[in-house]
Amino acid sequence: MSRRNTYKEDEILEEPFNYRHLLRASVYIKKYIRFMGLALFLSALGGITALFMPMITKKALDVAVPEKNMKMLYSLVGLLVLSYALSIIFVSIRSRIMVRVSQNIIYDIRKDIFGHLQKLPFQYYDDRPHGKILIRVVNYVNSVSDMLSNGLINIVLESMNLIFIVIFMFLVDVKLSLVVMCGVPVLMFFLLHIKKKQRIAWQRVSNKNSNLNAYLQENIVGARITQIFAREDENKEIFEGLSDRCRGAWMEAVKYSNLVWPGIDSISVFVRAAIFVFGLVIMGEGNVSLGTIIAISSYASRFWQPIMNLGNTFNNFINNIAYLERIFETIDEPVTVDDAPDAIKMPEIKGEVKFENVSFAYEKDKEVLHNVSFTVKPGESVALVGPTGAGKSTIVSLVSRFYNVEKGRILIDGQDISKVTLASLRSQMGIMLQDSFIFSGTIEDNIRYGKLDATKEEIVRASKTVCAHDFIKTMSDGYETEVKERGSLLSQGQKQLISFARTLLSDPRVLVLDEATSSIDVQTERALQKGLDEMLKGRTSFIIAHRLSTIMNCDRIMYIDDGGIVECGTHKELMEQKGQYYKLFTSQMEDIA
Repeated sequence: MSRRNTYKEDEILEEPFNYRHLLRASVYIKKYIRFMGLALFLSALGGITALFMPMITKKALDVAVPEKNMKMLYSLVGLLVLSYALSIIFVSIRSRIMVRVSQNIIYDIRKDIFGHLQKLPFQYYDDRPHGKILIRVVNYVNSVSDMLSNGLINIVLESMNLIFIVIFMFLVDVKLSLVVMCGVPVLMFFLLHIKKKQRIAWQRVSNKNSNLNAYLQENIVGARITQIFAREDENKEIFEGLSDRCRGAWMEAVKYSNLVWPGIDSISVFVRAAIFVFGLVIMGEGNVSLGTIIAISSYASRFWQPIMNLGNTFNNFINNIAYLERIFETIDEPVTVDDAPDAIKMPEIKGEVKFENVSFAYEKDKEVLHNVSFTVKPGESVALVGPTGAGKSTIVSLVSRFYNVEKGRILIDGQDISKVTLASLRSQMGIMLQDSFIFSGTIEDNIRYGKLDATKEEIVRASKTVCAHDFIKTMSDGYETEVKERGSLLSQGQKQLISFARTLLSDPRVLVLDEATSSIDVQTERALQKGLDEMLKGRTSFIIAHRLSTIMNCDRIMYIDDGGIVECGTHKELMEQKGQYYKLFTSQMEDIA
């Protein structure tokens, strides 16, 4: 089945841009306002210095050349060179300041968005392709930072340049200056006409890029599966389709953006032509000097330059406003699983876990759990079994408060876990998932992730307990071996053993093992059993296992189905009942036989 249309498009924001976003973005600017002020001052000095150059040229043409005053001419040429040099120096210093400011703004926005992403619940990541999240943190922030730094500076600077150019121009000749000003209403009409279409077009580019990035990221991670199922050609076709949509959206957006510069340039050419026609023909020869016409023409060229720059800046604003909206959309994503305002620190956990009429649904009106109630005593080991999708992993996720319960409550040692801080709760819990995630770095770094202040001796001890030490010693650099991204140098079984060591090292009071031995061979699992017994000793534990032989010695086994607990008891008790657990166990034993 083709996946061309499986990615949901980000919504095109048809409503006018909410300028509240720019006010909100000012938070990132305020910290560097003094540096930006200095950059603006230097730019203004450079601009004003450059504005004296047409006046110097006018005096040279109207006075020094006709009078053949070489001394004056040399002095004016010297002033011209000095003005140009000072202008370049001021602009260069300003550029270096703004590069630093821009990078600082990138750092601040990324810090905020990444910090917020760390707090978002599992549900947020369940609902979105990771590539779409990634593009907002990297690409969008880069684009927006330039808008918030150089963009704003350029708006103020070019506006000031425009004012000074108009003043200098009117000082030279009022009538010819009015000819120049006649082009402004035409320009304003032109810019306003394309503004809305341009903004929507760049939002569409943003969406198409997001889809492309999401599909690319997914295929890089799933490259092995692609080759296993020989999906290269079909995936290439889908990628080409997404790329084509990106290209089409980009070309549509660029079509509007590219109208701005030629439009301004065309108006500028007509105005400068009008200056010569009006000055030489209408006003009559001799009424206006050649130096005056050249100076006004020069100012007219300069007059349109800041307008063109403002047009380009306006283009960038339109292009990046869509990115700014997406960044704030991410930052505004509600943290649904968070500390309550009056949350207290979870006392040291003894281990009693109690569900009181707990109901939960990932999607509205589709309950996974319905009025589930049970109590687990401190130090008791409980196995959860049942068909796929019955709610086993949901129960252990709720114990760790990765999701909020919709009805009922969960108590640990009599304390409602929704009323304690997440850090104090999760720091006392150890969770081993079926997908054992390994970070880039060394094996030692990955094991220490569970306890940052752990010593090397503690790491080795934990590794020996879970039978990971032997294979680690055979690695090229032992515990210092770099495992690369997602632990690509390790087998799935090795990843799970490292995850076991990481969990054991954290010394949890409540332990959750969700298919934690699924990728470990039977021989290693048998050797690991002693380590598992050590991990379970004195800890309340929830165990989800596909191989039922591994949970026969648990204190209690719960069979989960139809949104609740269908059967509960020891292995012996459930086998005597000959219910659902009995059928599952006997069928599995027959398959093994």
